[in-house]
Amino acid sequence: MTTLELPSITAEQPSTLTDAPQWFADAQNAAWQTYLDTPMPSRKNESWRFGELKQLDFDSFTPAAFADSVDIDVQISGLDETSAQFLFANDALVHAEADLPEGVICLPLEDALQQHGELVEKYFMKGDTKLGSAKFAALHKAHLSNGLFVYVPKGVEVEKPIEVYHIVAGDKSAIFPHTLIITEDNAKVTVVDYFKNAGETTGLVIAMNDLIAGNGSQLNYSAIQDLNLSSKIIQINNTTVERDANAKAFTLNVGAAWARNESLSILNGKGANSDMLSINLPSGEQKYDQRTFQHHAAPHTYSDLLYKNTLFGKAKTVFSGLIAVDEGAHFTDAYQTCRNLLMDDTTEASSMPGLQINADQVKCSHGSTASAISDEEIFYLQARGVHPKQARLLIARGFSVEVIDRLKNEALEALVLGYVDAKYATVA
Repeated sequence: MTTLELPSITAEQPSTLTDAPQWFADAQNAAWQTYLDTPMPSRKNESWRFGELKQLDFDSFTPAAFADSVDIDVQISGLDETSAQFLFANDALVHAEADLPEGVICLPLEDALQQHGELVEKYFMKGDTKLGSAKFAALHKAHLSNGLFVYVPKGVEVEKPIEVYHIVAGDKSAIFPHTLIITEDNAKVTVVDYFKNAGETTGLVIAMNDLIAGNGSQLNYSAIQDLNLSSKIIQINNTTVERDANAKAFTLNVGAAWARNESLSILNGKGANSDMLSINLPSGEQKYDQRTFQHHAAPHTYSDLLYKNTLFGKAKTVFSGLIAVDEGAHFTDAYQTCRNLLMDDTTEASSMPGLQINADQVKCSHGSTASAISDEEIFYLQARGVHPKQARLLIARGFSVEVIDRLKNEALEALVLGYVDAKYATVA
């Protein structure tokens, strides 16, 4: 891999991978021009309503140095049993191990471009970035040098999850990890992405993932964001669900000073099902911004979004979600729920759910709530010997469990609960 370290990620066009296919080099060149031509978001953009525009100044960040030139010591706490595990530090592969069924392709994206270039080209970044961060998706594409490529052929089931760690090291360093997952007909896979820092220096992560669930397949994806409290992340998810397929995309945010999550799910085939799940636990002055789009493009499709935010201190969250039902997408069944638990009077939660329906005989609902823990709940636990402060945390923990239960994987549920409990320990 040959990359050029630049004075800033926004200063001039980065070099492309020297051994990548020509189509990829052309795509990166075009992406850089798109980045230059696309204006910065402004208050006039509905997709940035209530957003923190001041967080978008990335001029001081530089491309992360090679992994062997920085300290990448970091505590890894993941699943006990996996089918494969990859660790990227500053977008360079530093560890890999795998025990996968025959026919499964699971490679660093850099290697997949060389060995399976036509397959990568077929699926790579084909979706639109329509939730506000098109400029930064282009920046991601222009700087992209690595990530993970997973291809599961027809009828193959990967029983244990695949883990991928993305570590950013070095002050004012930026990384651009990409995850591309394809499940062919009746295949099944679970992939878990982790985003972490090595140390307490300020980092920037602009991450994207493409999830393509073929007919009758099951694709489960989880992202656990545990960056330090001076770092930033933009994470963009594009999910495509074909006939009778099931896709589940889950995000946990516990770290970062500022996080922007954009999640688009397109249901393309009859019987397609999409679960969009998220738990967000901001404290102090953390700010989390979430934008979602459930796009029903075919009849007899189902989607269910459940986001739960628990806010402490002066934390802020923004949620803006839209269910869109195309003409002809009859018998759509879609739900969208965002619930906010305000643990302090100084927190702020803004929610903007919406519907856009252009078909008949549909069931669509959306809603959002924001509330504090009632005195009655605290009194109930106090009467049973629980200290008021501990009672509040127990109630907050229980608030998140509804989302965790929908992961339907005991090991993954325990992992997520571990991160939740660790976060609560810092605010106790």
